[in-house]
Amino acid sequence: MKNILVTGGAGFIGSHLVDRLFAEGGWQITVVDDFNDFYSPEIKHANIAEHLKSPYYRLVDADIRDAATMAALFAEYKFDVIVHLAARAGVRPSLTEPILYTETNIIGTQNLLELAKAHGVEQFVFGSSSSVYGINAKVPFAEDDRIHQPISPYASTKAAGELLCHTYSHLYGMRIVCLRFFTVYGARQRPDLAIHKFSKLIADEKPIQMFGDGSARRDYTYIEDIIQGVRAAIDYDRTQYEIFNLGESQTIELRELISLLERSLDMHAIIDHQPMQPGDVPITFADISKSRELLGYNPTTKIADGIPKFIEWFIDSSK
Repeated sequence: MKNILVTGGAGFIGSHLVDRLFAEGGWQITVVDDFNDFYSPEIKHANIAEHLKSPYYRLVDADIRDAATMAALFAEYKFDVIVHLAARAGVRPSLTEPILYTETNIIGTQNLLELAKAHGVEQFVFGSSSSVYGINAKVPFAEDDRIHQPISPYASTKAAGELLCHTYSHLYGMRIVCLRFFTVYGARQRPDLAIHKFSKLIADEKPIQMFGDGSARRDYTYIEDIIQGVRAAIDYDRTQYEIFNLGESQTIELRELISLLERSLDMHAIIDHQPMQPGDVPITFADISKSRELLGYNPTTKIADGIPKFIEWFIDSSK
């Protein structure tokens, strides 16, 4: 039985990964999460309610910035794999709390890399973000594109995390995989993210703030497809350090997305037009050819199919 540490394992992506690992069997799972108030901690507690019933699951309520607590955890347990998903997330909140984002996303990642090095962890998987591409004139975005022009503190911290991972891999021979997630959605999506937030506003007959003219395009990725890629990264051993895009490799305009939500909810959206926001990029679009070739990554849920699935969960969870 392999021993895996999932940081941020009570969150949206992390809790789905734990579901997948339980379905497989053969894993002793340790989750670290600090249940901070970025959104209601009760949501995270609900995400893991079933997980807590398993004898193969350990929950550690801790902050990855707390080096002493994390060192004690590593002294107690021998981990074969780390999947590092814990982070302060979101572009716009990072504009108002950049120091918090730097401390959590950079110092927290550094703490984990140091411990992984010291304890000989075989595989380290880092959850990065498509935001590292910034305003990239070349589409779709490929892993070897330059990422020297991020336009939010959040994006900068994720780029810095990738650079730290490369440094540790190069200096200490650690096998590390960085995964650039492209706008993940699905059941349990965070309430601050567009699809969930817009669905709630439409259902409550409240205005949606549309920033810009609605032509901004995003590569939305269904949670099950993301988990497929994360699971493949856990086993990846062909190279010592690698970066992979995990997206659907299709884009949709914001106004088209709102139309899909309207149809799935059978309700009309009230639009409050607003200027573009600092930190927002006009497009995200993943080139996933490398992920297909080296990870066997094969996303299957198109946005037109994923939105009705999300709305089904949203309605059920709102009862």
